[in-house]
Amino acid sequence: MPRGDLFPEIGPFETGYLPLSAGHVMYWEQAGNPHGRPALFLHGGPGAGAGAVHRRFFDPGFWRIVIFDQRGAGRSRPLGGLADNTTPALVGDIETLRRHLGIDRWLLFGGSWGSTLALAYAQAHPDQVAGCVLRGVFLGRPPELDWFLRGLGAVFPEAHAAFAGHLPEAEQGDLLGAYLRRLTDPDPTVHLPAARAWSVYEGSASTLLPSPETVTAFAQDRTALGLARIEAYYFANGLFLPPEGLLAGMDRIRHVPAEIVQGRYDMICPPVSAFDLAAAWPAARLSVIPDAGHSALEPGIRRALVAAVERFRNNP
Repeated sequence: MPRGDLFPEIGPFETGYLPLSAGHVMYWEQAGNPHGRPALFLHGGPGAGAGAVHRRFFDPGFWRIVIFDQRGAGRSRPLGGLADNTTPALVGDIETLRRHLGIDRWLLFGGSWGSTLALAYAQAHPDQVAGCVLRGVFLGRPPELDWFLRGLGAVFPEAHAAFAGHLPEAEQGDLLGAYLRRLTDPDPTVHLPAARAWSVYEGSASTLLPSPETVTAFAQDRTALGLARIEAYYFANGLFLPPEGLLAGMDRIRHVPAEIVQGRYDMICPPVSAFDLAAAWPAARLSVIPDAGHSALEPGIRRALVAAVERFRNNP
């Protein structure tokens, strides 16, 4: 395997379900070296869930790879559950999992919403974080939400037209509110088409070049429901982040080493957020990939992410 590409496919050596608050049950797994250095993978969305490919960013002979599905996402139960589903609750869930697995400190690896959650967790528990590898930085600021809901139409007008066109014209002035009403409607004939429309919109803009495979994956009912319902709910609540935002808490982790990987043409999380984060983080290194969009699986992004993880081998 050429150094810098994804590692071979592996299965987990342990899986489990962990009861949480409000009836949530977290799916978690461990892969790689049971005695290796711990690394935690944080998936995007919120609500997207993790998959087998995410184990492949880590050398399985060196890393103890921990992956879990956040509340309401993936294999966690209930799918799309919104009760007590907030960023502080997710931060608490990570601590619950860390203690459950007997881990002292770990490397955090997260992209998109996973980068947001990594920052929130690191700022709350800096002593437990050995370093961060972040991709497609999302800080949850109002302009970032406005870009996703409206601004993206300047580059992907056809995808945005389909996204808005799922709604009656009278409701298109409040895309987020109209979608959230449908996504939380108990009737599957209402919430599933809305979930597919939201998720396909996001998938259509996630890669530098058109990727029908990506769009098809985003359109699957289970993926779409967790992603769209939780994402819209979080967006409507300011991502449950502090009013001053994540950049205001950077003093707590300014000493934590970090690798930031950003696609130059990321249309979901535009590069300005990665630049702002790097400027506020003395211990961070920013790598801008000139021929990539948002997806972690684009060739340049995945090579840079694997290389970034590899550089952490020498950090205790």
